[in-house]
Amino acid sequence: MPSFDIVSELDKHEVTNAVDQASRELSTRFDFKGVKASFTRNEGSVSLEADVDFQLRQMIDMLVGKFVARGLDPKCFDEQDPELSGVKARQEVLFRQGLDQPNCKKITKAIKESKIKVQAQIQGEKVRVTGKKRDDLQAVMALLKESDIDLPLQYNNFRD
Repeated sequence: MPSFDIVSELDKHEVTNAVDQASRELSTRFDFKGVKASFTRNEGSVSLEADVDFQLRQMIDMLVGKFVARGLDPKCFDEQDPELSGVKARQEVLFRQGLDQPNCKKITKAIKESKIKVQAQIQGEKVRVTGKKRDDLQAVMALLKESDIDLPLQYNNFRD
């Protein structure tokens, strides 16, 4: 029986490349000349540091643009509240990765309500979908692309 897995993963190498590109653009932009602004890549997040709050917003827009250019989905951003001190403004952007239990249940519920003849099973941080026809599995993929799930979903481990 054909099956595939629904996961939410980020390619760490592409994330590093996107942050590096944003850092390079930051050093060449005219509106950031003479400003001590930087991106710092951590394990599961990026730290942004600038002089004022509106520069942080510009840096986030820059980062989103680089993510989209590298083929990554900016839905995985979890922006924390900026820390504004007298001299610096800092903000942490966490990367959401993996499907948590409520999102897994939301996915399986959407699949069951669609009346497509497939089974969905939660297996840790992924959902396995099995069905008799490949067309049914493709219909599930189309259904999930149009759903209101706020995480980027990937479909891997397709077996025929």
